[in-house]
Amino acid sequence: MTRSSQRGFTLLEVLVATAIMGVAVAGILGALSTSSRNAARLTQVDRATLLAQQKMDELLVEQALPRKQQILGQWDANTGWRAQVIPFEVSPGSGPGQWVLDRVDLEVWWMDGPVRRTLTLEGYRRGVLRAGDL
Repeated sequence: MTRSSQRGFTLLEVLVATAIMGVAVAGILGALSTSSRNAARLTQVDRATLLAQQKMDELLVEQALPRKQQILGQWDANTGWRAQVIPFEVSPGSGPGQWVLDRVDLEVWWMDGPVRRTLTLEGYRRGVLRAGDL
């Protein structure tokens, strides 16, 4: 039996190496796909957070908002909000013209494909009681 002086890979070695590379590439592509989906979801949450902060600032400043009523709004067809101002702390025997601590509940929603996602914020402000607020 003579030994060949040619060097190289056998067909079996090439097939095994190709199979190993295929498994590795499939794993990497799966990880990239998952990372891409997570990045898109985080982008949506970041956008919703910015919109929610902006809307909460507007609600906290606006003293003419009705208490104990839902207030609805939309930015576009896929993004909207719902808010409610509720008297949180009132002194006993308080009436119109007296100070009250209001809680402002804000829910921002957006569509992620067919799924509706939400983000909620809660803020507090000082206000003046009006007739019918309690």
